[in-house]
Formats: sequence, structure tokens, C-alpha cells
Amino acid sequence: MPELAKSLQNVENKYLKTIGNNKIRLFNEEFSKYPGTIKLVVGEPDFNTPEHVKQAAIKSIEENYSHYSPQKGFDGLLKAISNYLDSRYNLKYDPESEIIVTVGATEAIYVSVASIINTGDKVIIPTPAFSFYASTVKALGGIPVEVDVSDNGFKLSSEKLQEVIDEEGDSVKAIILNFPSNPTGVAYNKSEIEELAKVVKDKSIFVICDEIYSELVYDVKHVSFANVLPEQTILINGVSKSHSMTGYRIGYIAAPKEFVAEADKLHAFTTTAASNPAQFGAQEALKNGLDDPIETRKVYKERRDYLVKELNEIGYKTLNPQGAFYVFPKIPEEFGLDSESFARKLAKDARVGVIPGSIFGKGGDKYFRISYAVPLDDLKEAVSRIKKFTEDFQSELTK
Repeated sequence: MPELAKSLQNVENKYLKTIGNNKIRLFNEEFSKYPGTIKLVVGEPDFNTPEHVKQAAIKSIEENYSHYSPQKGFDGLLKAISNYLDSRYNLKYDPESEIIVTVGATEAIYVSVASIINTGDKVIIPTPAFSFYASTVKALGGIPVEVDVSDNGFKLSSEKLQEVIDEEGDSVKAIILNFPSNPTGVAYNKSEIEELAKVVKDKSIFVICDEIYSELVYDVKHVSFANVLPEQTILINGVSKSHSMTGYRIGYIAAPKEFVAEADKLHAFTTTAASNPAQFGAQEALKNGLDDPIETRKVYKERRDYLVKELNEIGYKTLNPQGAFYVFPKIPEEFGLDSESFARKLAKDARVGVIPGSIFGKGGDKYFRISYAVPLDDLKEAVSRIKKFTEDFQSELTK
């Protein structure tokens, strides 16, 4: 096995040292070592990809779509995305000049951030938030400005946003919003978006809006930030969560054509293009599978309702999420544990795997994330174990 030459040991992207590894996967691997653990860890649908979507991907292989696709994506998929955004959310994007098909929403996030910031530029991120946002900004030499919103129902207020912009100054180049949110499941309504939009309108600030969970909302209607401020919004979405297609790796960017023209350069240098079978599958999903999420949404809602009720009764204060497939319960203060210690103790003593809230940035360390993208029977068994764990722990504390 070769060892890195000593002369190369300090030749590196210095920013990568600051971000560490993907802790969600690390905790998943750690908890897998405990036999019989119910893992409520990974944010991935537990449903199969719809059959008609799979057949569309297979057909593309059989018809020998084996060469490079157009850089931004096949025309059919670009048109399907454009039509979907128009019919679903009343968003108007030209398929030829305002949309890029990416390798998952992850590439869309990377390309969007990389197309905006230079070394030292700042990006505002309301936290707790998906950990990839801050890591991506750091890896590109930017400075993530984490804004703890845990005391405001996990939402960024217009007043807080204005305060942060005033404090950070002209070095702020973007804000990253995610709703429905990972890890909290909160969603913003139109009036809340309008208030945020007033703060950034006409400023030299992009709004990167990750709406990958837009099809998984409960009791509310999803409103896109692009409905309110399209000229400054970079919309990110995809089919991973809506159609259980995480492994297909299809996301997309929709934005003003001037931004797309620049972002497409980086997309080309990074991935060339998304894979052909995945694109044909995504085209089928967005063209003929708009009703596919309906049944899965019902199942997720049932699981959400069960979890929120049970966790609150056990003593874990849990807000009712409006979307995605996560709950973000609060760790009882009397436990005296930070979120990583709590998650490790729960896994070891009760064989239930959850993600520590600290992974999601400022404001997260008093909480933990549960993914309810698992069968209801598994959730019921997990709740039973959490209840016993809690009773036993409280008994120990009172001795």
C-alpha cells in the first residue's frame, strides 16, 4: 500500500480540514454495531421506486441511450421539470435556459454555492439545518453564518434576518433556506416568505432554496420562495424524496438564465451530465407520476401523528412537523446529556439509533432527530424501547 509522500502531506485544500466527515453516516455505522438496533437514522424513503418509473429507465437502456446526454439534461426531462413547476407551484422557468439537471440535490447545492461565493464571502444559514450546507460553504472557502432559530419555532424571522445582515455587512452573498426542513420538518407560509423577501429584495444576496421535500407536506400547502422573489431565488429540487429515487441521483436547479449560464459551466466541469437511465426515470416521474406521492404522503402522515403524540406523552417535547419525514424532539433537561451522549446512550441501552441534534448546527444540541421513513411497526417498537429507556434513566436519576 502506498504512503503519501512527505513532500505532499501539506499540499491540500486547507478548507477541507475544517469540515470533518459525514457524521450522519458515521453514527449510522456506529449504531449498526449493536445487534438488533432499530435505526431511525438515514433520511431515505423506505418505499420502492414506482414501477412505471423503473420501466422508463429500463426502456432507455434497451433503446441504447448510452452516450453523453446534453449537458443540462435531456430536452424531455427539462420540459417535464418546467411543466411540473408550472402546474404544481405556478413557477415559470424556460426549459432551455433556466433549468439544469444535476446529480442529486447535493450537486445542485454545491454548484449553486460555488457559483456565487469567493474566499471569505459569507452565507447565512438558519440552524438547526442540513449539515451539508455549512460544510459546502467551508469547503469552498466561504464563511457559514449560522443563525440559531430554535427559540422561534425553528423559523428565521424577517427581524432576525435583518439584524444578521446589518451585523455581517456586504460580505453576505447568499442565504440558504430549506423547507420543509431537515431536521425539523417546519415549513414557511406565504406571508412568512414575503416578510423575508422584503429584507433581501434588491440586495446583492441570493436566496438558495432547497425544496427537495416540497411534495411531502401535511395539512399545509407548499409555497416556494421563487413564488415571491424569483429574480433572486435559486430553486433546488429533485425526485429523490417525492418518488423514492434517492439512488437515481436526479436533482435540478431552476433560476434566472443569467445565473444558470454561469452555474452550467461548473456543472459541466464537475459531472458532465446526469446518467441517462436516471433522467428517463425522472422524466416519467414528473410527467406521468404526479400522483405517486399521494399514498406515501398518507403513510408518512400516519407515522408522524403517531410519533408526535407518543413522544410528547413520554416526556420528549416535540413540535408537530408540517413536512418531510423527521421529528426533532427535545432531550429532557434533567437528563443532563448533550445530544451526542444521549444518542449513544439510547443506542447502547435501548438499541434505538437516532441522530444527535448537534450535527445540524447551532441550536441543535438539546435535540435529536428521528427519521420516520421506516415501517410503523418498527416505530412502535422503537417508541416502546424509548419509553422503557426513559423510565429506567429517570429511576437512576432519583436514586
